[in-house]
Amino acid sequence: MAANFQQEIQQKQRQQLHMTVFCQCFSPCGKFLVEANNFGKIAVFSLVSALSPDALEDNRKPILTFEGNSGSIYTLIATEKFLICGGEGSINAWSWSDIYKKTPKVVWSLDNSSSLNFDQPETNSLCFSEKDNILYSASGDNNVYVWDLETGTRKDKLQGHTDYVHCLTFRNNCQEVISGSEDGSVRVWDTRRPREAVHVIEPYKSEECSRPNLGKWIGCVAVDPSDDWLICGGGPSLTSWHMRSLSPTAVFSTPNICQQSVLFHEDMVISGGTSAHIYHWNINGDLRSSIPCTQSCVYDIGINTHSENYKVLAACGSSYKVDIFTNFGYRAFSLVFS
Repeated sequence: MAANFQQEIQQKQRQQLHMTVFCQCFSPCGKFLVEANNFGKIAVFSLVSALSPDALEDNRKPILTFEGNSGSIYTLIATEKFLICGGEGSINAWSWSDIYKKTPKVVWSLDNSSSLNFDQPETNSLCFSEKDNILYSASGDNNVYVWDLETGTRKDKLQGHTDYVHCLTFRNNCQEVISGSEDGSVRVWDTRRPREAVHVIEPYKSEECSRPNLGKWIGCVAVDPSDDWLICGGGPSLTSWHMRSLSPTAVFSTPNICQQSVLFHEDMVISGGTSAHIYHWNINGDLRSSIPCTQSCVYDIGINTHSENYKVLAACGSSYKVDIFTNFGYRAFSLVFS
């Protein structure tokens, strides 16, 4: 009995050494943070407990861990009703009511394999339109798929990328979906006429932001609240683009660092990538601050916008630890994915 217990501890320690936490999201109530890793596990943390003034080590461990997929999970999103994950295998969903009761079970699943290939390409990013009940998934087979969640069927696919699609975001109140790909392009799709991209941006062809030594791939995209500015990066430098003229307006200087997650927050841009830092930028590209973090490579950053009481920035990546920033200017503590 003691030997089995010791083996379990050693296995957990080995997993922690090789763990990557690729993605995260906050619950609709704003009280929970959900993380997913390369072993297909999903962990739920209580922000109420973790942010308590008298929080102990155990308060910063998961209150619930469950199997999310048979392989790595690359993307998590929260809708009002569901937690949805994508990665290697099917796109799976759990109801928040079940998660809150600590009785998670898959309530629906989407099979994205094609009739020509029984293997399911990985899902790298998801975004959801509440008003249409439509889910968009960025796929490893170079396509963006459009899912009608009312019927659970794939209603369309956006074709044009020539390599796998890394990231997705919305613009114009979900009337446009924007995708970034390994092929080096950012494509803008009109969701009302989705057969062909209405705009194509290729940052690697721009002298200002091209970095041939780091590749042409696009790893992150974000659009500001006014819908006038897009920021993208990856191999090319993190760069803002004016959506009307489709021209670069500011290059964010990160020599030899590839940005893999970016978001707009109030009057600044926050990004993370292949360095152990979270970057705060002015909109014009000037660096405000570079904040050390636990991860040597940051895959996802997110801000809890669902609750002012638990408004934190979370960063995850190449570590079993998830960093929490309470005032965004320094790391307050780390959650432990165990």
